[in-house]
Amino acid sequence: MIFDFAFFLFAGTVITGAIWLLDSLFWARSRKNNPFEYSDDPTLNTRSSREPVVVEYAKSFFPVLLVVFLLRGFLVEPFRIPSGSMIPSLYIGDFILVNKFAYGVRLPLLGDKVYEVKDPQRGDVVVFRYPRDPSVDYIKRVIGLPGDHIAYYNKVLYVNDKPVTRAFVDKYQGPGETSIAEEYVEDLDGVKHSMLLIPERQGNNAEYIVPDGHYFMMGDNRDNSNDSRYWGVVPDKYLVGKAFMIWMNFSDWNVQWRRIGQFIQ
Repeated sequence: MIFDFAFFLFAGTVITGAIWLLDSLFWARSRKNNPFEYSDDPTLNTRSSREPVVVEYAKSFFPVLLVVFLLRGFLVEPFRIPSGSMIPSLYIGDFILVNKFAYGVRLPLLGDKVYEVKDPQRGDVVVFRYPRDPSVDYIKRVIGLPGDHIAYYNKVLYVNDKPVTRAFVDKYQGPGETSIAEEYVEDLDGVKHSMLLIPERQGNNAEYIVPDGHYFMMGDNRDNSNDSRYWGVVPDKYLVGKAFMIWMNFSDWNVQWRRIGQFIQ
């Protein structure tokens, strides 16, 4: 089990719910059964007959924690982009929403899938747990599906022995990248998205066969991305969900209003 925010949210929900339940079953009844301390008029109750402070807080926080836990665990979860590995698709400071239901219903904390929806598709932007440290969340684009032969030679991506189509756009002029980069539009089985290459940097040449139940991930900022080329594939159980929208951008102490509400391609 991973002791992260989800774990503490779950623990808080269980603890506040348990306190509320115990009070309803035992403690409240005990207070009412004490004729010397309890009155139907709240102003006449003694300190010992009133709800303890911990019970008051539990009843206040439990419904909120439960709703947040269910929404975050099964439907939608917010994330913040901390690095530039997905430039120009996602910028540092983008706050995104992730569809937790897209690839099936999973048990919160455990990650076990209990209901199938669909599998990730090539070109999806996915949040997942970093295989070398599952307490850390990563975001990349799905390049290789189970059984695929992925190759990367001289900065050209091959999927099942065919080069992936890309079209040069221009020199990259956007934020987040200080090196001289070239922007391309890449076509992954009909999913067209922008990506960057930095001519002055050497690409790592390698080939991979994606095992069953695993996915090969790469960042759109190809020469500035720590991805499957370096640490391997991502098992299905580590998938968190599909990123689908930017709901806020806050970087360099400024809000980038034009990015709010953009859907992620």
